[in-house]
Amino acid sequence: MNHTESAYGLWSLVIINSAIFIMFAFSFFKPATARDWRTFGAFAAFIVALFVEMYGFPLTIYLMSGWLQTKFPNLDILSHNSGHLWSTLLGEKGDPHFGVLHIASYVFLGYGFYLLSTAWNVLYHAQRRQSLATAGPYARIRHPQYVAFVMILLGFLLQWPTLLTLVMFPVLLLMYGRLAITEENEMRKQFGAEYDSYAQRTPRFIPRMGKSESTNDSVSKR
Repeated sequence: MNHTESAYGLWSLVIINSAIFIMFAFSFFKPATARDWRTFGAFAAFIVALFVEMYGFPLTIYLMSGWLQTKFPNLDILSHNSGHLWSTLLGEKGDPHFGVLHIASYVFLGYGFYLLSTAWNVLYHAQRRQSLATAGPYARIRHPQYVAFVMILLGFLLQWPTLLTLVMFPVLLLMYGRLAITEENEMRKQFGAEYDSYAQRTPRFIPRMGKSESTNDSVSKR
């Protein structure tokens, strides 16, 4: 292993990066209920765990160090580039920031935050009117904000996988899935047949190909 200078122990970057992404997501999601805060809290925990390993203490690299040094004897495991494990494990050459997976992560992150912001705008107006509607991303799927969070998390996993975040990811998927069902039951009680009609023509998470049939402009759920 050729070690030059450690890219870790940079706790100021952990705090700054965590704060930026959490506040950015908060500005679009704006949690109001206890359930909203659980949703956002789980997302925030994932972000903090990610940046702690990216800039603070590389737990995953530490636990895998023996195997990595055996498999890749010339690898500087304490360099920042080595933390991009997908690139290392796939044997990619050159700067991992320009790799296919890293570029794909930017696509997931960018669209995830875009979807989160557009969904919140529709939701905000719907809640003010106390009405059910189906415009914007809600015309394609019933839970665009949960899908947005998952896309953002997946984007980070493509960029910087860690053992902790890989474990957290399926747990968060299950959590968001259960929350979605709970919200649907509440919407069904509130809007009755109107919501049943909306749910019948609109997929829960994965949009159908083609133009959506929904044309209304609000929805009072996430």
